[in-house]
Amino acid sequence: MTIRFLLLNAYAVGGTVRTVVNQANALAAAGHDVEVVSVHRHRTEPRFPLHPGVRLIPLVDGTDPPSRWKRPLAYRRQRRPSRLVPEAEVRYDRFSRLTDRRVERYLRSLRDGVLITTRPALNLLSARFTPSSVVRVGQEHLHYSHHKPELAREIDRWYPRLDAVTVLTAADEDAYRQQLGAGGVRVVCIPNPLSEQGTPPLSALDRPLVVAAGRLVKGKGFAKLIKAFEPVAQAHPEWQLRIFGAGPEHDRLRELIHERHLYNHVYLMGATQEFDRELAKASVFALASRREGFGMVLAEAMSHGIPPVSFDCPHGPREIITDGQDGLLVPLGDCAGMTAALTRLVEDRDLRRKLGGQAAEAARRYAPDRIRGRWEELLAELLAVKGKAGRSGGAGAPYGL
Repeated sequence: MTIRFLLLNAYAVGGTVRTVVNQANALAAAGHDVEVVSVHRHRTEPRFPLHPGVRLIPLVDGTDPPSRWKRPLAYRRQRRPSRLVPEAEVRYDRFSRLTDRRVERYLRSLRDGVLITTRPALNLLSARFTPSSVVRVGQEHLHYSHHKPELAREIDRWYPRLDAVTVLTAADEDAYRQQLGAGGVRVVCIPNPLSEQGTPPLSALDRPLVVAAGRLVKGKGFAKLIKAFEPVAQAHPEWQLRIFGAGPEHDRLRELIHERHLYNHVYLMGATQEFDRELAKASVFALASRREGFGMVLAEAMSHGIPPVSFDCPHGPREIITDGQDGLLVPLGDCAGMTAALTRLVEDRDLRRKLGGQAAEAARRYAPDRIRGRWEELLAELLAVKGKAGRSGGAGAPYGL
């Protein structure tokens, strides 16, 4: 199969980029012809390694910005807001008249194979401009209710022109089917895969270390996690909380750590390219998000045999963790409950080992070969349907505006 992925920025660091790279690598390793197309490029090399068989193509190369004098038209377009992307799109500011032109031209150039777009703006553009001879799959990484009303209206209007929409959880699948079912588009739940790295090393669970990770933004709940960890550190001063990630909340979190006199117990570690290695040192993993699209970092921690503690936020953790069996779920926002759950695992080494062993077993659901098989099955079915439609004269014309 020829499979193309369209990302906003394949050179960036983020959960969507990492999971799409994992998908592309797994499909290339299985012998498929795989291409990753990035709307933007802001560095010479991607942060996440690609399989040698994956082609990486940027549409707007920021490492060689257009000159005001040599390419005045491109320069002007780059600085004018998009006319094709809804302003309600979270990353609207990353689109422009230049990206409009480059993306539309790329989409209209396709004739066959599969195109997988990876965020609402790109899904909408694919539905509008990709020829119907191409299998068009839109990935959704958020629950339908998380989209602003203006964006949701565009989703309702254009997504039915896609061949399939893939989502990450059963709750998402129900929501999108209910909303889009009348339009006839197929909605399928396929979780994100773990990295293609062989069998992850299991943690010995013997270090006094709790690890958390994510972009340092309010929605990830790190301030609440720090407050919940404070009583743990007071009762067990040898234990540490290490938070990996970068973002706009860094300074505020650092101030909170100092206000609470936790500077010997809580550490902001920054972003790292060695997260798997750092994760494998942990004895407990903590997630305090207000909401998650899926919670891939939970599955990653569990693959190392690390018992997770998570707020039961919508919509991913409850589908990854079975409470009391392979991890602990805490009612959303219950800071005292988070403290109690962390304390249970800190004080009970046998419980850590029991939950950690079952966590590693549960994480096998997200092994790259298993998730790849689900993608291959879906895409083969969609290509077969497209082939039948083409032979009957129902494919080949691109959608207009």
